[in-house]
Amino acid sequence: MAYNYTRLTPVASGWPTIFLLSAIGLLLGVLLSFLGPLEYSSTTRILITQELGAVDAYTASRSVERIADDLAAAVYTTKFRDDVLSGDFNVDLSFFPEDDTKLRKKWEKAVNTSVLRSTGFLTIKVYHPQIDQAEIIALAVAKVLEQEGWTYTSGGNITVQLVDEPLNSNWPVRPNVLVNAFSGFILGAIAGVGYILIQVERVSRRHQLIHEG
Repeated sequence: MAYNYTRLTPVASGWPTIFLLSAIGLLLGVLLSFLGPLEYSSTTRILITQELGAVDAYTASRSVERIADDLAAAVYTTKFRDDVLSGDFNVDLSFFPEDDTKLRKKWEKAVNTSVLRSTGFLTIKVYHPQIDQAEIIALAVAKVLEQEGWTYTSGGNITVQLVDEPLNSNWPVRPNVLVNAFSGFILGAIAGVGYILIQVERVSRRHQLIHEG
């Protein structure tokens, strides 16, 4: 395999430009991370079990997994959200806008649910600028699922219980400053290489026109 050293050499010699644009990209990535509020996370987990009688283990696991999926989706419904926000959980309502469309987007961004496949484990992760509010909302979601989870699924004889108390992040986790900085650095480096190659191509064409003239 033959390499085009005529292109590699200008890129190698143009490392100051590449480094400069990489540094600018890194700086922009960091600055853009701080345009919005830094958010902490609080993570808790619930377990859904179901009394099915004499059935095989595979059928039982698939059944509770489906119920867990139902409950994970139910968290984003208007009724469930209102049950959490209107409940006696000390949720700071000023964090959520009054407009229903904006409120829905805010809720979907703040609350994340995920199901561990082939199990009844449902993880709830909440993001909020205040760590205590992230924990309150995470517990509120878990409590509403415990008390009213059966109303959001067609599966019967289910039990929902909190198995993991909230685990709070020590530092803001969103946006991810390190990832944004690294992405900015890489994009800056790519821009630097592209700029040098374009300049090389321009010089090459100019010389070609001179020789042809």
